[in-house]
Amino acid sequence: MYAIPGMVDEGTMRRRFRLIERHLDERMRRLVAAAEAEAVGFGGASVVARATGVSRRAIRVGARELRETLGSLLPSRRIRRPGGGRKRTVTQDPTLQRDLERLIEPVTRGDPETPLRWTCKSVRRLSAELKRRGHRASHRMVAEILHQLGYSLQANAKTIEGTSHPDRNAQFEHINKRVRQYLAKGDPVISVDTKKKELVGEFKNGGQELRPKGMPEQVPVHDFVIPELGRAIPYGVYDLGTNTGWVSVGMDHDTAEFAVETIRRWWRWMGGKRYPQAQRLLITADAGGSNGSRLRLWKTEIQKLADEMQIPISICHFPPGTSKWNRIEHRLFSFISQNWRGKPLISHAVIVKLIAATRTETGLKVKARLDTNSYPDGIKVSNTDLHNVKLRPDSFHGDWNYTIFPRTAVPAKT
Repeated sequence: MYAIPGMVDEGTMRRRFRLIERHLDERMRRLVAAAEAEAVGFGGASVVARATGVSRRAIRVGARELRETLGSLLPSRRIRRPGGGRKRTVTQDPTLQRDLERLIEPVTRGDPETPLRWTCKSVRRLSAELKRRGHRASHRMVAEILHQLGYSLQANAKTIEGTSHPDRNAQFEHINKRVRQYLAKGDPVISVDTKKKELVGEFKNGGQELRPKGMPEQVPVHDFVIPELGRAIPYGVYDLGTNTGWVSVGMDHDTAEFAVETIRRWWRWMGGKRYPQAQRLLITADAGGSNGSRLRLWKTEIQKLADEMQIPISICHFPPGTSKWNRIEHRLFSFISQNWRGKPLISHAVIVKLIAATRTETGLKVKARLDTNSYPDGIKVSNTDLHNVKLRPDSFHGDWNYTIFPRTAVPAKT
């Protein structure tokens, strides 16, 4: 009956296969199809493929398995041999994941260390750009890869603090490029900023901590500054290369002098030991506050630090209104806040201990010290003092990106 392919009743074969197909796993499906093809004879694989929907390749594999001793080739109840099946696209295209991360990295928002990162680019746009670059990547595949990398596509959130500068994204990309260059050479890159100032005393602190049921920590109803305790001013330095942090807890004013003194202490007690061969230092900072791009005192104090360290110090400021993109916000300050949540910050010593006790599963370690120095505000910097700063602006946005060089040569050792 099956000697000539043209005489095969494909309809009957299709109905027979549909009746049994629901009871077959992948391996048995191809074996049954291969048995039908063997019964048809010459051209049977094509006939069975049309009737059953099983691919000709699968039928050929099934025919080979019929002729072999299956027990010696496949473990019991195993459908495929180890490593069998269609290879994943990311395996076949090793540059796909790398190119996808490059597309989203300069504008990545959120916390790169904790489980959630998010991007403001849609998966369809990312897919289209990857296709333009020669990759086979559907929007579903892009979504799957992003999920595996710890990304999530989020709706609008309050992450932009002011009007958007037209060069905002270009500055992000510039900072990203500079950071990569410094880290590749083994030179230190730090992110700096002032954490939210905290009232010192038995005041309510956001968050919750484990306590006996019905026995919450009792704190005053109103938050008024206690003159003898004042406020705590944590200024932080986050080292991107080593995932470590330094925090000076100030008691006076948040000035540029205080900010640079914190960087000086980080270098003296942490950075200098980790980077004894450093040729340069890169600082990423906000555009305002005690490390503002227009602040004269910040530049004259950085000049003093460069003279002491005897290496050039480059500064890249984030555009106005984008302070939440600064790495220290998400890689250091957020974990400090989590560590002391629900605990009244009753003294400066307690604040220092809580900061120093901050740890993460990714290996973050923090050192903290109390800074009891006085930092008067309102210090004026003359034009002459500013002129003496050995500053070289970058070709791109020299107001945001510049390098301050030491004014004196390294003294010869005797």
